[in-house]
Amino acid sequence: MTAPITYGLSTEARNLHWLLTNLVEEVPGLVSVAVVSSDGLLLLSSDPDHMLPGAAPVLAGPKGSAADLATIVSGLGSLTIGAAQLMDGGGVKQTMVAMEYGSLFVMSISDGSLLGVHAAPDCDMSVVAYHMALFVGRAGHVLTPELRSELRTSLESAR
Repeated sequence: MTAPITYGLSTEARNLHWLLTNLVEEVPGLVSVAVVSSDGLLLLSSDPDHMLPGAAPVLAGPKGSAADLATIVSGLGSLTIGAAQLMDGGGVKQTMVAMEYGSLFVMSISDGSLLGVHAAPDCDMSVVAYHMALFVGRAGHVLTPELRSELRTSLESAR
């Protein structure tokens, strides 16, 4: 796949998009991927309908899958944070839901932002979790309030 064209975006936004593209290309079995802000807004996605302007699509999932995934990730993130507080469990690092026909992974990035991955039933869960951790480690320090604002603005202008 050729590198996406992301004119007019900051270096940090282009780097974050590159990290998402890399995650999708390196991990077999991913259906949809979304980066969600602490307030539940979709920031970045593998869904062609929610890509940054000028970016090449990295996955062909069902239409609307990224928006749905963002909603689910936000809700599940809130639920697990509440559960951890009630149980005095500290911060939530990762949530995994294994289903008959797929898996859902949610991992904290920074400042309440989340990475959500919907994977096929035959995915290697340890590989998915490992690559998500790499993404989080690389993206966490660049996902500043300014970058989140830029990503939101870019997605809104693309619609």
